[in-house]
Amino acid sequence: MKRFWKEARTEQVENGWLIRLDGRPVRTPARRLCIVPVAGMADGIAAEWNAQGPRVDPFSMPLTRAASTCLDRVMPEIENVRRNVAAYGGTDLLCYRAPGPAGLRKRQEEGWNPLLDWAADHLGVRLAVGEGVMYIAQPQEAIELLANHIRAFDAWELTGLSELTSLSGSLIIGLAVLHGRLLPEDGWALSRLDEQWNIDQWGEDAEASLQAARREADFLAAARQLRLLGRS
Repeated sequence: MKRFWKEARTEQVENGWLIRLDGRPVRTPARRLCIVPVAGMADGIAAEWNAQGPRVDPFSMPLTRAASTCLDRVMPEIENVRRNVAAYGGTDLLCYRAPGPAGLRKRQEEGWNPLLDWAADHLGVRLAVGEGVMYIAQPQEAIELLANHIRAFDAWELTGLSELTSLSGSLIIGLAVLHGRLLPEDGWALSRLDEQWNIDQWGEDAEASLQAARREADFLAAARQLRLLGRS
């Protein structure tokens, strides 16, 4: 899409903040009005539109994409999204430990154990830990507590949490970032602990590095969305 507007601005409306391009309202792919709940997020979206060159680059507009995802996909199916996010608690990355080598095991214990302790102390959730990749059955009480915790989030918060969780492979990392227990950069690094170990041992693949950088950018953008909402 070519740039057709001179300036993006925000306008306070009944349900939040609307973004306009030369007076024309921005709409989502499903043609819903792009109305967000807080001024900071609206300002961020307007800044993304104002920063575009002659041609629009959607990948440089993470807040705009997050708003569209929330309005078009999360709000209409919020209970399904909540279930999908909660399901990560049953296969959380932090619970699957390498049988070796010892150096990797030590990194996992030092990086991941404090987060599981935080989940137990602050969320009341105690998850089982095991070795290898075989499925680990989690206590039903823990799964129910995670599901109840997620029900407290509105669609906008859930959109950010869903992105953090799916990109990291860990609901606990996502919740730790959302609650301010982890800086987003630290959360991403902990989710990449195994990959970083392999890079340290064998070197880095250029294509894999590029893909990881894009995923990291999306992870940090989701954390920024939650921060603008006042949740991170």
